[in-house]
Amino acid sequence: MISNANIVKMYTPEQIAEALQLSKNTVYELIARGEIVAKKLGRVYRIPASSVSFMITGLDYDLFSKEQEDMKVIPRVRQYLKKARAA
Repeated sequence: MISNANIVKMYTPEQIAEALQLSKNTVYELIARGEIVAKKLGRVYRIPASSVSFMITGLDYDLFSKEQEDMKVIPRVRQYLKKARAA
């Protein structure tokens, strides 16, 4: 059984074109160039929401969230480095 928590939000190229105010052909060109990651299911494409986020921000959402986690521990790392250098 698939729960809603396990389903990735997906969009059609047409939905992405409308949301970004682009032509459908432009979206297909972006897919072909790899600027938008899309999954081909049979004869149709589906675009994960994270792919659009990546295209807009330049960062994959996973990388972005891990970077945010890393930024939280930097003060502690600096503190340890300061102690180590003082010793």
